[in-house]
Amino acid sequence: MKILAIQNRMGIGDMVIFLPYIEAISKKFNSSVSILVKENSKALEYLEKNKYIEKILILERNNNNSHHDGIIGSFNLAKELKQYSFEKVYIFNSSLRFRLICKMAGIKEIFQYPLFQKKKQHLIKTAQSFIKKELDMDVDSNPIIDLDSSIIKNAKKKYNIESKQINILLGIGGSGPTKRIPAYKFLNFMKMTIKERDCKFFLATGTNQEEQDILNEILNSEFKERCIPLDKIKINETLPIIKNCNIAVCNDSSFSHLSAALDVPTIVLLSDTPLMYGSYSPNMYPIIPDGEETVTHDTLGKERINPEKIYKIFNEILN
Repeated sequence: MKILAIQNRMGIGDMVIFLPYIEAISKKFNSSVSILVKENSKALEYLEKNKYIEKILILERNNNNSHHDGIIGSFNLAKELKQYSFEKVYIFNSSLRFRLICKMAGIKEIFQYPLFQKKKQHLIKTAQSFIKKELDMDVDSNPIIDLDSSIIKNAKKKYNIESKQINILLGIGGSGPTKRIPAYKFLNFMKMTIKERDCKFFLATGTNQEEQDILNEILNSEFKERCIPLDKIKINETLPIIKNCNIAVCNDSSFSHLSAALDVPTIVLLSDTPLMYGSYSPNMYPIIPDGEETVTHDTLGKERINPEKIYKIFNEILN
């Protein structure tokens, strides 16, 4: 059976969050599912060998000049989808546009979120309700990314990852300046850890200047010899490294989602993002700014993330 799932939200985090629901569709029909996703989901880098996914199709819709933008873009996308002869489509949004595109593509069975209700939707609960309604399946919010054991072993050897050490992923990057916890917060946490444990730190971040500044501040510290930067390698190469880590401490970033999906206990530092993004997985341990009972957009709390709280949860997880 040829099935398509459309997940048009931006970024790696949202793509990871939707994995359990795509997997549920695949299991229901005993057939792998093709997905239509945006390029910045980076799905090709970490889902290409996912057994539940047949093809990864890229939605080119970022600005008015993109191939799938506007009326002409809608016809372009419909024409391309028609070539695959999909029998069913599950649309994880309330857009009338995607429904019409799928009709033009000749897809007979179209299942979609209620139209025109985007503002009222909870990211996870709406997906769960959708799958329950259409497939009669209860799906837990627990994304999983599987890796071949040989890839994990090769990374362990290549990066000299020793089991006797505590290997820690530090996700020091973030998609916006309000999400990036200052370097000194991470340095304080690192200082606490090495007093009692032999630790190695893998520093995951992007390449923009502010992220690089945070990276360089840590690399120029007294912990330089214990640090391995990951900013120059592709996401698919970082996955087996992360899998070899005992624990992760990450800003709300792609790495917090990836590490949790790799079954690594992940402490998520939430300074300016809804709590849900750091608590939807059983592998996530959220920390919010001091003085707050919850966190959301515009909390602006990166200076109030407490390294002592990070260290406390770190010890609780390891013990």
